Amino acid sequence: MIGVLATVLLQSSSTTTSIVVSMVGSGELLTVKQAIPIVMGANIGTSVTNTIVSIGQITNKDDFRRAFAGATVHDAFNWLTVLVLLPIEVITGYLEALSGAIIDSIPQFNEDMKDLNRDYLKVITNPLTKLVIQIDKKVITKIANGDEEYLDKSIIKHKCCDKLDNGTSVNCKTCVFMFESISQPGKWSDAAVGALLLVIALVLLCVCLVLIVKLLHSLLRGQIAHIIRKFINANFPGKCSYFTGYLAILIGAGLTILVQSSSIFTSSITPLVGMGVLSLERMYPLTLGSNIGTTATGILAAFAQDPDKIPNSLQIALCHLFFNISGICIFYTFPFFRPPIRMAKFLGVQTAKYRWFAIMYLFVAFFLFPAAGFGLSVASWIALAAVFIPIAVLIIIILIIKLIQNKRPLWLPSVMRNWKWLPVPLRSLAPFDRFLMIITGHCYCCRKVGCMKAITDDSEDRNQKKIEFNDINNDELVTTVTYDNGASGTDGNSANSTRM
Repeated sequence: MIGVLATVLLQSSSTTTSIVVSMVGSGELLTVKQAIPIVMGANIGTSVTNTIVSIGQITNKDDFRRAFAGATVHDAFNWLTVLVLLPIEVITGYLEALSGAIIDSIPQFNEDMKDLNRDYLKVITNPLTKLVIQIDKKVITKIANGDEEYLDKSIIKHKCCDKLDNGTSVNCKTCVFMFESISQPGKWSDAAVGALLLVIALVLLCVCLVLIVKLLHSLLRGQIAHIIRKFINANFPGKCSYFTGYLAILIGAGLTILVQSSSIFTSSITPLVGMGVLSLERMYPLTLGSNIGTTATGILAAFAQDPDKIPNSLQIALCHLFFNISGICIFYTFPFFRPPIRMAKFLGVQTAKYRWFAIMYLFVAFFLFPAAGFGLSVASWIALAAVFIPIAVLIIIILIIKLIQNKRPLWLPSVMRNWKWLPVPLRSLAPFDRFLMIITGHCYCCRKVGCMKAITDDSEDRNQKKIEFNDINNDELVTTVTYDNGASGTDGNSANSTRM
């Protein structure tokens, strides 16, 4: 749960895993066994970004259904993989044992391996981020190591120095960035500056999402969209079509390694799913590839450690890699067993009908659920197990029953072949939808976006009644005109008869 929350806040699983790798490498803060659940949580947290991106298409029902399904297929895979592999790891420790065996077979590490650490994306982003805020990583490291002297110090850097090869600092001067003046001691605290930066970042993210969606809509139209759709979603001919998805996994991994962020890659292709250019079946292997590609950052971070710390750091990075590969072997190898796609389609349909459910899903899946798990784990592992094990068992039972309902309904009793035997609030969001409509009082924003199905249904009913009313008026008008013309014709004929 710590991994989920940390990644949601940082918006990057690569950053979270790199921090965990460094903490394991220190040999004092975390062990490999303790770090494995954290990197599993980081895998879950990374999918929050593309889920937020999908909300940028909320105004169009069909686009939103496809986009949200494309985003949540990543969520579904990560949650299911953790649900299956975390208990196995706790019982058997296979990830720790497998990665440990590989580390033991590698020859002695040396100083030259430190040169393997390359962060290509930061070459572009660092000059821009340094104009906004600058962080003193030394203070963060000291706090993480438990140095009480640094607990009250600000993590915002105010003195910038040039460093020589021997580590000596020269030419020290005041740092120049946007929040330097207000972050001085005695003014704004680190928490206040961080909160303001968070608000600015969210506003910029929303603006960029809207602009990206509008730009893609304007570019991918007509024949161009048809050609791209046909090319991207094409399969290899004949029996080789099975291997098309594995090529997509390699492409997703390669592109993610280039940008060093699975969040950036998946967020970039989510709007394409919403517009129907990229199918959900093709999106799925691309996101699986991004899960593998994002582990490269942790491996590079491991090689950046001191030679005597590389083995432990590299071991946790390999655990992350094998965790994702194991999930792919379970949930992608067999075409008939790919439950994340079914789950994503279900979530897409529900959010298209009840658009408020997207916000609720984000809050529960990425904030409330992880925070509750973290709080229970702090209290006692017994409390955590007592709450989450029954929930996990219930989810597994529901998934099994749903699978049998779709594949072999005759295996179930007649009552269990659908969910109508359950109370309505347990099988439908309609009661909650009507309740929210009453609470919001038909607010303008909800009516404009169509957040609630009850509001959209009410609007459609009103429009239908308006159309029917206009049709009735038009029919009456036509009848009146016809009657008048008929009456005039009769009078004319009478007049003519009189003349004759």
